[in-house]
Amino acid sequence: MTLAQTPPRGWNSWDSYGASINEDEFLANAHVLATELLPFGWDTAVVDIQWYEPHAKDSFYRPFVPLEMDEYSRLIPAGVRFPSASGTEGFAPLARKTHELGLKFGIHIMRGIPRQAVHQGTAIEGTDVTARDIAARADICTWNTDMYGIDASKPGAQEYYDSLFRLYASWGVDFVKVDDILLPYHQGEITLIRRAIERCGRPMVLSLSCGPTEVEQAGHLIANAEMWRTTADFWDRWADLHEAFDTCARWAPHAGPGHWPDADMLPLGYIGLRSGDGGIRDRHTRFTRAEQRTLMSLWAIAGSPLMLGSDLTRLDDWTKSLLTNEAVLDVNARGRNAREVTRENNVVIWAANLDDNQVVGVFNLDKEDRTIALDPAIFDIKDLTSAEDLWNGKSALTNAAAAIQVDVPAHGGTLIRIS
Repeated sequence: MTLAQTPPRGWNSWDSYGASINEDEFLANAHVLATELLPFGWDTAVVDIQWYEPHAKDSFYRPFVPLEMDEYSRLIPAGVRFPSASGTEGFAPLARKTHELGLKFGIHIMRGIPRQAVHQGTAIEGTDVTARDIAARADICTWNTDMYGIDASKPGAQEYYDSLFRLYASWGVDFVKVDDILLPYHQGEITLIRRAIERCGRPMVLSLSCGPTEVEQAGHLIANAEMWRTTADFWDRWADLHEAFDTCARWAPHAGPGHWPDADMLPLGYIGLRSGDGGIRDRHTRFTRAEQRTLMSLWAIAGSPLMLGSDLTRLDDWTKSLLTNEAVLDVNARGRNAREVTRENNVVIWAANLDDNQVVGVFNLDKEDRTIALDPAIFDIKDLTSAEDLWNGKSALTNAAAAIQVDVPAHGGTLIRIS
């Protein structure tokens, strides 16, 4: 079975809670996801980093602190933050509650093996080796002290990852985001993880993070992961969004059923409650409304996964309107052969195929509002019959039906379905 036939779509706790989300907060957001957004395909709820750190308070990691871990060198949920995990079932109770809402349950993990397991020489399940035997102590994350890398050539390395994913399968995990694995590119550990998922007995979407990632790795990524980050962390800054046009253009040719380049999370709505990344905390997104439509339009036509980062308990009508536009979401799910067509004078034009029609992305990267006219001939359309703006439902045809014309605000963008 090929997972992720369309780009995965859901919610992740990082943009709002950093490393510190607790069980009540997760369930509160999952409830809104299920009631308000699940009917529009937003079906996955993900607990991001350091759910095993009992006293995490925000997005700033406490270095070298004790982590919750079992006897087989595997990190387990911190019971003080996730009370249902205080017994022996780990995340299984929380996954069951998530599944009862009709959602898929996801977790974030760091590549490698806990440093404390290596220092203590703890066991690897089903083997006679220990954490010390498989650790690559010189291979460490530059921004987090939890883990050592794993030497993929060592006996016990595959068995360790197998034991991890057996555990996650027993919890009912549907989605795993693996961090610190793309920059630099850890091909050996990616291969171990892919094999472990195939052996664990439960389908799981594999998301790899974080980038930027070299396009030269596309073949290996397509063979081993359902989605992978193409950028560093993306936040609510125009500079980040402007740069995303280059990144999405490079990676769009490699998007397709079962393998999706990931332009990163959507910092929309209310974010930053306890996440210090991206600037000011506890804020509504700093993107203008025009920039928010640009963000959604670019991610949709490029085929990027759509993972929302907002505090859903404060979901507002405007943000909900961005996330529930079925025509735009359909472009993301079913558009194919997405590509940048032209870029000139701060106007960027994309196109993608959708059934017998084409969808055109029209983006104004300028500081001033623009009226943008397009000749249908550049899309190989000779007899233009309709051109519908998917954000407002209005026709984008001129009176003479000879061109597509659309008013685009500064930093704005829209999608036009043409036939």
